[in-house]
Order: sequence, then C-alpha cells, then structure tokens
Amino acid sequence: MFYIIFMFVLGCVLGSFYYCLGTRLANNQSLIKPKSHCTYCNHTLKWYELIPIFSYLFLKGKCHKCHHKLSKEYIIYEIFTGILFLLCYWKFGFSYELFVSLILVSLLVLIFITDFKYMIILDSPLIVSIICLFVLRVIYFGINNALTNLLHGLIAFTIMLGVGYLGKLIFKKEALGGGDIKFAFVLGMILGFRYSLMAMIFSTFLALPYAIGCMFLKKDNEVPFGPFLVSSAVIIYFFLEKFKYILYVF
Repeated sequence: MFYIIFMFVLGCVLGSFYYCLGTRLANNQSLIKPKSHCTYCNHTLKWYELIPIFSYLFLKGKCHKCHHKLSKEYIIYEIFTGILFLLCYWKFGFSYELFVSLILVSLLVLIFITDFKYMIILDSPLIVSIICLFVLRVIYFGINNALTNLLHGLIAFTIMLGVGYLGKLIFKKEALGGGDIKFAFVLGMILGFRYSLMAMIFSTFLALPYAIGCMFLKKDNEVPFGPFLVSSAVIIYFFLEKFKYILYVF
C-alpha cells in the first residue's frame, strides 16, 4: 500500500511540474524566474498554494489574492499523471519496464500539454528521455544491447521521416511536425522498430475520430498528431503480449 500511495503522490507532484514545464518552455519562458505565480494578478504562490490537488481544492479553484478562477487543467493533469504512475507500478512492479513506462507516460503528459495547447513537441524532454533510456539499457543489459537499441530508434526515426516526406509530396504541405518525427526515435528505443511501426499505424486510427470532429466542428485541418502517437505507444507497451500475437498472426 505504501508504494501505491507513493507512486500516486509522485505522479501528482510531477504532473504539476510537467504542466509548468510544458507551458513555460512552449512560450520560451524561464523555468526559474519568475517563481510560480497567479497568471492574472502575478501573486507569488506560497508553499501551501503549491501542493498538488489539495491546494486547488483548498482554494476552491481560485487565486488566494485576486480570487480569479484558476484553470482546471492544473488539477486534471496532476490527477491524470498520478493515475498513470500508479498504473505503471501496478502493471510492472519495480523493474526495468517500470522505469521505461514512467518515461513514456511522462512524455505522454508533456506532449498532451504542449501539442494540444501550442501545436509543438518540445525537444528537451525528448533528448532527456533518449539519454535516460540509453543509460537504463546499459545498466540492465550492457552497452552492446544499448547500442542496438539506439539503432532501433534510428530506424523508427528514418521511417517516420520518410512518411513525413511522402505526406508532403502528396498533400503539398507538412503532413507531420518535426516533433512527431523526433519522437519516433524514442518510440523505436522503447518498442523496437517493428512495434514502433505498428504504433504509427495504430495512432492514425486513434487520431481519425478527432480529425473528423475538427473538420465538422472547427473546420480546422491541422491535427496535433503527437498525443495520438504517444498514446498508441503507451497502449502497445502496456499490452505488448496482445500486440505480439497480432504481429505473429499477420
């Protein structure tokens, strides 16, 4: 029970940090200055106003000073990340797969924040993820295995780059963002190039209802593909045995 509570709390804390990280970096703002503050009256938040979930509930979703309503995204991403971390521990226990899954769901949260809000996938989280995945691979399986894993990432990146180039030729405009293509490198390191290719295909089916909805409701043809790509990666990683069977059948 202790570890279950710990993973949920850790996820909530990091969810709060990821929201700050995503919104600030996407707007080219410093992570250090200014300190956490109300975006309406610039009131610098006290420590008791920064406790994930509880501060939002205690303050009734309003700034303590100006009483302006705060965005519900704060508490949503805190709870969402907490649940994801909890599921990672429930599925994998303390293992190599746990650490990889935590990296993957952290990217999921960050990409949801930045791609849906600002249509961008940040480079820095991808770079940090690649480094962490490589180090983990070296620790658990050795340098040769880690280098092979990098090759899988490169292959997946190349495939996605080719898909983006082909899409540009067909549609006469950018079909994939640079962040989507770069994320494919991480995808290849986590799933291997065969399952990363499956994730790319699966993600198009996940994105289809959203794309149709955008066309009818917003009349907007630009769809943030990153959230669907990383979601497909999480689903495949969590249910890898099922997808192994699918790959074997076909």
